[in-house]
Amino acid sequence: MADRSGGSTGAAGVGPAVDGPGKVRNVVLVGHTGAGKTTLVESLLVATGTITRPGRVEDGTTVSDFDDIEHRQHRSVSLSLAPVEFDGVKINLLDTPGYADFVGDLRAGLRAADAALFVISAADGVDGSTRMLWDECAAVGMPRALVVTKLDSARADFDEMTAICQRVFGDGDTDRVLPLYLPLHGDDESVVGLMGLLTQRVYDYSSGTRETRDPDPEHLPLIEEARNRLIEAVIAESEDESLMDRYLGGEEIDVDTLVADLELAVSRGSFYPILATSTVNNLGSIELLEGIVRACPTPPEHEVPPVTTPEGKPCEPLTCDPEGPLVAEVVKTTSDPYVGRISLVRVFSGTLRPDMTVHVSGHGLADRGHEDHDVDERVGALSSPLGKTQRQLGRGIAGDVVAVAKLTRAETGDTLSDKDHPMLMEPWVMPDPLLPVAIQAHSKADEDKLSQGLARLVAEDPTLRLEHNPDTRQLVLWCMGEAHVDVLLDRLRTRYGVAVDAIPHKVSLRETFAGKAAGRGRHVKQSGGHGQFAVCEIEVEPLPNGAGFEFVDKVFGGSVPRQFIPSVEKGVRAQMARGVAAGFPVVDLRVTLVDGKAHSVDSSDMAFQMAGSLALREAAAAAQVHLLEPVSEVQIIVADEYVGGVMSDLSSRRGRVVGTEPVGAGRTSVRAEVPEIEISRYAIDLRSISHGTGQFGRSYVRHEPMPPQLAAKVKAEHAA
Repeated sequence: MADRSGGSTGAAGVGPAVDGPGKVRNVVLVGHTGAGKTTLVESLLVATGTITRPGRVEDGTTVSDFDDIEHRQHRSVSLSLAPVEFDGVKINLLDTPGYADFVGDLRAGLRAADAALFVISAADGVDGSTRMLWDECAAVGMPRALVVTKLDSARADFDEMTAICQRVFGDGDTDRVLPLYLPLHGDDESVVGLMGLLTQRVYDYSSGTRETRDPDPEHLPLIEEARNRLIEAVIAESEDESLMDRYLGGEEIDVDTLVADLELAVSRGSFYPILATSTVNNLGSIELLEGIVRACPTPPEHEVPPVTTPEGKPCEPLTCDPEGPLVAEVVKTTSDPYVGRISLVRVFSGTLRPDMTVHVSGHGLADRGHEDHDVDERVGALSSPLGKTQRQLGRGIAGDVVAVAKLTRAETGDTLSDKDHPMLMEPWVMPDPLLPVAIQAHSKADEDKLSQGLARLVAEDPTLRLEHNPDTRQLVLWCMGEAHVDVLLDRLRTRYGVAVDAIPHKVSLRETFAGKAAGRGRHVKQSGGHGQFAVCEIEVEPLPNGAGFEFVDKVFGGSVPRQFIPSVEKGVRAQMARGVAAGFPVVDLRVTLVDGKAHSVDSSDMAFQMAGSLALREAAAAAQVHLLEPVSEVQIIVADEYVGGVMSDLSSRRGRVVGTEPVGAGRTSVRAEVPEIEISRYAIDLRSISHGTGQFGRSYVRHEPMPPQLAAKVKAEHAA
């Protein structure tokens, strides 16, 4: 097991010093909104003396030193870092947003951390969104511990909450989820302390400070029963196969051995200890800090993600070694109008130092507006951030999380490595943004600044996809949900001074001919001097879906000179791009040029282009033109209890269910084909239907004819 002993303390204004990777714990706080994650971070900051007081009231709002540091408005919707020092160990607390819209920040926090504290409110319990967050952690194999907050709430019941956690998170084995402490109740049944099961000591906070004493006689049977169950669960993971027999034989196992096996069980992901806290007197904060230091895995125990060269050639596996090759990753990017760009960086291997030149390698998420980086860049100052305060660091060693200034090219997800030996780290999975929002600049002044502001937003947020739709000529932000939209537009306005208006999002429709038709295009102008003369006659017929465009020349006798036949085709193609009924591109069409007329002097390339365009428009006027709408295959994963509601809703959206199948753990996958125009806001609607537990993906399948009544409405709007 890695060295877990103490280290040195950073001076005022200087970040905590780190003597080695074993002196670091990277812990991400996970939980739904309102569980108390940020309040818990504040309690730990107070308990370690990082800030001096838990809060004060200003203008009717409770604020603190941490509130002064961190913007309260954005703290709950963005990944933030709060480093503390306890028992000589630097603990990087990564606070993640609980909103489903900001799952990208959650995944960034999971990437940077080595263990997760799953924060659950004793007053609110476990809901569907909590289970989804748990699944996010499980998907990346993140070791987890549970922290039950708000024990001081009138509705809190620790025993009931323990039973719920065992049922929801134990995967059928309740001994995988057990408490390390039991609450100590006072005369009025309020929680005044904790009873440690491994240490068999009481930590009493009733006097306002933490006092350690022996348990009262009436508490011993309760402690003994819970302790025996805990010890058996912990030593089942021990590498000492004789330990269980010795324990069952009556031998007393020392606490250090139990703690070592506890850390092993947690790091393997086979055991999830429960800890408890309350805001009253910071109850449980010290116990939680001790648990983080002694039971959470260290960075060397966390496997470094695979790396390749920027060209894709595999590299040797890396370890968390400060003397190894430099490989670090940008997990969060923020921009400040005054400070500039700040990059939150997890160092996986090697040592990062101020002013060194590094190579920046990116993954090229071109579909989301992220360019593929492959440049050298000089690192600015390193710091250990606490909100807006940046405590300077002399280095960032393997295992640490640091803030880096002046990385103007690096974006979230990019790899920093040695400039002479560049490497690229395997990316974490980015969620797909599925809510489209079309925007336009509010004024001409905003239009001039819009592109720069959007570029900064894209650099900060890899879950955002920026699209310039050539068909609808709209600028579209693909977002995770309504809250995500609100935050993005607010950042554009407040950080970058760009005001935008949301406008109705248009779907990329197509047009096609329903049957055969003929058209004649005549472009004749004479206004003195050189005139314009071109006549062409065409026949059009629809082709099968997806066949594209065909141009056939059947002109005989030179009625249209050979040099002008390509001009007719060019004019037809140009008109197809502009549309013939509602302004959408025409597809799946064969156009046959059958006849025409030319003038020896006045005919020209441009004249025959115009004639070809006019001929197609005349043919469209004589035929029925269908509007084609895009259809997507949607795969929805939802709890079994909501399957009926989902299928009923899909039917109301003109959807066709093509299959359902169970995917385990009481969840079902529903596959359906649905017109895209019906699912523009499905990211929002599905949450409502499934109470926040559903998720879906979509992929384009084809275009197919729109119902006549809807097509008529679209054509009427275009004509108006």
